[in-house]
Amino acid sequence: QVQVRESGGGLVQPGDSLKLSCAFSGGIFRSVNMGWFRQVPEKEREYVAVISRNGGMMYSTDVVKGRFTISRDNAKNTVELQMNSLEPEDTAVYYCAAAQRRELTADLRDYTYWGQGTQVTVSS
Repeated sequence: QVQVRESGGGLVQPGDSLKLSCAFSGGIFRSVNMGWFRQVPEKEREYVAVISRNGGMMYSTDVVKGRFTISRDNAKNTVELQMNSLEPEDTAVYYCAAAQRRELTADLRDYTYWGQGTQVTVSS
């Protein structure tokens, strides 16, 4: 049974950095695309960044470009989200997800396996 588990959230100040990690188990990690999504209360979950099976392709939403970096380690079955220059608007619950769909997409409907989420709060 595939499981995805996030870690690394917390409370930081504006301008700080934070790294989120996601551990994948119960399946073949190199066969899934991975993504990070986030959600704030009363809003839809939105895509943050996605990465292909071999790590060769990465996409990120415009609002985090230049600040957030997604990466994966297929030897450790992990995917990370390095977040720099954090802003209060980045406050959200961040979710890690895995997609079996062959092509890399940012559509959360393509992601089958989801973690429970980790809270990131950016506040002074």
